[in-house]
Amino acid sequence: MYTDPIADYLTRVRNAIKAKHKVVEIPASKMKKRITEILFDKGYILSYKFIDQAPQGSIKIALKYHPVLKTPAIQSLERISRPGLRKYTNSESLPRVLNGLGIAIISTSKGLMSDKEARAQKIGGEVICYVY
Repeated sequence: MYTDPIADYLTRVRNAIKAKHKVVEIPASKMKKRITEILFDKGYILSYKFIDQAPQGSIKIALKYHPVLKTPAIQSLERISRPGLRKYTNSESLPRVLNGLGIAIISTSKGLMSDKEARAQKIGGEVICYVY
């Protein structure tokens, strides 16, 4: 039993990238599915598939690498808000990751979204993680 499923998700992806795996399988939840969709929309992963089994289901993520250099598209996944110390921010002080080259995933009242989308809608929330 783990207390932080989002940190577990990020760690599984991080470990799969370091081991140069093509696919990683992760237990599913609504939040993890939305994070996966955001990573796909922003071009950090190649594809994903939701496998709905009886109790929980899982997510299969195909990781993205440069075709020639074999470097991963995701250089860093960093958990920001955690169960012991939550980090909240308003719309004016949303973080910019690598001066706009990376993304921050924000949990808002309108669901999970990237920092750019939250800034455009002028809503703040909990900063889940940084991806670059």
